[in-house]
Amino acid sequence: MAARPQNVGILAMDVYFPASYVSQEELEEHDGVSKGKYTIGLGQDRLAFCTDLEDVISMSLTVVKSLLEKYEIPADRIGRLEVGSETVIDKSKAIKTSLMQLFEDSGNGDIEGVDSTNACYGGTAALQNCLNWVESSAWDGRYAIVVAADSAVYAEGPARPTGGAGAVAMLIGPDAPIVFERRLSGTHMANAYDFYKPNLASEYPVVDGKLSQTCYLQAVDSCYRRFCLKYEKFAGKPFTLSDASYVICHAPYNKLVQKSFARLVYNDYLRNASFVDEEAGARFQPFAILSPTDSLLNRDLEKVSQEVAKKQYNEKVGPTTMLPKELGNMYCASLYAGLATLVHNKSSSLDGERILMFSYGSGLAASLFSCKFTGGQKLSEIAEKMDIVAKLDSRIAVTPKEFVETMHLMETRYGAKDYTPISSKSTLRPSTFYITQVDALYRRTYERYQAKLEKVEANGV
Repeated sequence: MAARPQNVGILAMDVYFPASYVSQEELEEHDGVSKGKYTIGLGQDRLAFCTDLEDVISMSLTVVKSLLEKYEIPADRIGRLEVGSETVIDKSKAIKTSLMQLFEDSGNGDIEGVDSTNACYGGTAALQNCLNWVESSAWDGRYAIVVAADSAVYAEGPARPTGGAGAVAMLIGPDAPIVFERRLSGTHMANAYDFYKPNLASEYPVVDGKLSQTCYLQAVDSCYRRFCLKYEKFAGKPFTLSDASYVICHAPYNKLVQKSFARLVYNDYLRNASFVDEEAGARFQPFAILSPTDSLLNRDLEKVSQEVAKKQYNEKVGPTTMLPKELGNMYCASLYAGLATLVHNKSSSLDGERILMFSYGSGLAASLFSCKFTGGQKLSEIAEKMDIVAKLDSRIAVTPKEFVETMHLMETRYGAKDYTPISSKSTLRPSTFYITQVDALYRRTYERYQAKLEKVEANGV
């Protein structure tokens, strides 16, 4: 009997985001809010967004094609492809089916997997499915690809600055430089109406911002507690944040990431963990008797915990936040853009290090899990091929007025048929897939923007 594959994880990855962005600082001025409301209050720098030339399918086509080309992966070497997304293009036809156009020339239609959907958790569900497949008796020796992609848009108002757009593709297989510790995972699932999309005629969600933040932090508590119990069971010793070099959190906006890490530090204090020193413990002591629910709502504790955690936040979380702050909330792609940022920033020094990853999707579904880095040279190769700096440098700044006009245009395009995009192709980078037409039967056609256009159709049967 052949041995099961070992060290399963991410072999390669790539990132895509639209070239158009709006400055959060300029958006503050345009919206007439207080200076710093978006940049300091939310902790965001810029917001990436799609014009009517792009959507979640075009971003997914772009990032998967780029991954295959950069790593020279034959299309017939892919045996599973799953997409995590909450951006609805069709209520029946999976985004994954549109991506199968990339495999037609190879004749490879034998690719398992469809889409996973639950708010921002879909990318993690898709990743778990692909890891399970490679580790299972069903694995046929080929690679899996996970795509996490979304276009996050909001109606005019206080939530709009928390939008964003982007896609991440990850190649999954054995003997990987980023290995997931499958036994170490804490999950929290519950029924909540903190963020949801009940109106199928609109792309915009219904958001209870206060409840969503409470649900998020409650999930942090529950997932971390369950993770620590499993770690102690398998490792025979307590877990503390000292056992992880970096922490990556799903980032609706960076201020919530700061609060999340501070919450982890507070949890270590409650568990008498050595990570929290005597001075920090003295500051937490007045809050030790709070119930879990009361502690989530206590603003004094929130302030103290962020102050106590600040130094460790800068060291353990800061190196993971660049893309989420630059691009905004990418929903399913957000957590994995944080991972891409860490590899970009620290690839030469990650070998042997463990990281924690916290994934949250409203509604709600959440998991905290860990992975280890094992291949220094391979990590450097991933960082080089992602070419993040060049992508950021090639972006095009758009005025807030133009951004709002684009959002209005996209409202008319959502669920529409029989139209040709009107936005300028000058906003597209070379090799980006874009929409050329949505026909009278709602069928979408895409082309690749380069010297010689490669036509790709994503038509339903």
